[in-house]
Amino acid sequence: MLNYLTALDPRALAEEFPLGEAFVRRFARVSRDELRALQERRFLRCVARAWRTPFYQRLWGGAGAQPGDIRSLDDLARLPTFDKTDIMASIARCPPLGDFHALDTYATGERPPVILHTTSGTTGKPQVLLFGPRGREVQNLLLARAYLFQGLRDDDVVHSVYGHGMINGGHYVREAFTHWTRALFLSAGTGIETRSATQVELMRDFRATVIVGFADYVKHLAEVARGAGIEPARDLRVRMICGHVGEDRDALRAAWPGAEVFDWYGVGDTGIIAAEGPDHAGLYVMEDAHYLELLDIDTGRPVADGECGDMVVTVLFKDDVYPMIRFNTHDVTALRTDSSPLGLGLRRIRGFLGRSDNMVKLRGINVFPQAIGAMLAEAPGYAGDYVCRLERDAAGRDTLAVLVEVHDPGAGSAPALRELLQRRLGVEVEVALHPPRALAALTGIDSRQKPVRLIDGRKR
Repeated sequence: MLNYLTALDPRALAEEFPLGEAFVRRFARVSRDELRALQERRFLRCVARAWRTPFYQRLWGGAGAQPGDIRSLDDLARLPTFDKTDIMASIARCPPLGDFHALDTYATGERPPVILHTTSGTTGKPQVLLFGPRGREVQNLLLARAYLFQGLRDDDVVHSVYGHGMINGGHYVREAFTHWTRALFLSAGTGIETRSATQVELMRDFRATVIVGFADYVKHLAEVARGAGIEPARDLRVRMICGHVGEDRDALRAAWPGAEVFDWYGVGDTGIIAAEGPDHAGLYVMEDAHYLELLDIDTGRPVADGECGDMVVTVLFKDDVYPMIRFNTHDVTALRTDSSPLGLGLRRIRGFLGRSDNMVKLRGINVFPQAIGAMLAEAPGYAGDYVCRLERDAAGRDTLAVLVEVHDPGAGSAPALRELLQRRLGVEVEVALHPPRALAALTGIDSRQKPVRLIDGRKR
């Protein structure tokens, strides 16, 4: 009988996508030519699957492509990119699952089992995500690969603050740990699923050594602990934080003294794409599983190494359900141009630098709201939460106000914060001070995996 487990050969997957010491050994000796040949083989399987789906037949046919035109990764530029809006249009066309999966092309009894989750809806309405056994377990394995690469041990106790429900993130992270590592996993979830004060008690009682989650809420937990008289460095002893760090690394280190901070990047549609290693020298792209292009935000042309561009991802293992070929994440990064200190033959990126579809252009300067938190962390008195409000005045000029939580709003720190942001951003913004917790309803820091960082008043 075909079910999720019988459809898989875990040992074969671990050979195909090694993890632990086997991962380091393989990519310490692989050449770029060998890696390219591996990518080509996996890519062509995904192309064959994509041509069977109405979504890609429509997308690629509209661009003039025909079956047989795409013979290698060199032909990728002949295909259009797509993004979440195209997936949502597919779902609207063929509700409720869309037509990007072609599940009806499988013969009776041969269709793989399907796991359904959704995105968090950070950038709009939650999107359906579909996973077959192979696609799902390779994603799980790759995430476990990242945690092990960063130093996860068998005796670690992992406290996870990723959300659950229909959202993919918490389930995906739980499966990575429980299927592919030997660490003990605490599935705490968001502050709505498990109250923040209770989470701190769980970490203390179960002696958590690792926290995984989004940086904003992980920082918030340290504030909650101190408010309860629990000192993170003395009473909790967390040694490792792994999550979506962006430019919040120094703030996390300050919030959790003694913890080593690691970054990784991925999205729901693709799974993990890149992860920081023990060298803290950028995020290594999982190039045996993904082919990453960086394209200019305005022109769509490839950017030079070291320059910022949209991450456009082709997933090389999703050949059972929901192929992903030239998916534009609209997340911005740049390639590292220095050599790997570990000697690994994988490209590295700087990490998540902001969203191009959430980018604000002020007087010719690109401002990424997600990056402002790391700048505010430099300021004394910053209480850990903020949100940007974008408005358009009567003259048609966009203005940005940064609402900031500080421990003492009456201390007169607004001018200093305004000067700090102008110096770091290169453009003037307004600053409004608020007491701790005053912005929680706007940012959703207790309930959302990714707090709201931009309120666009121009849309009213």
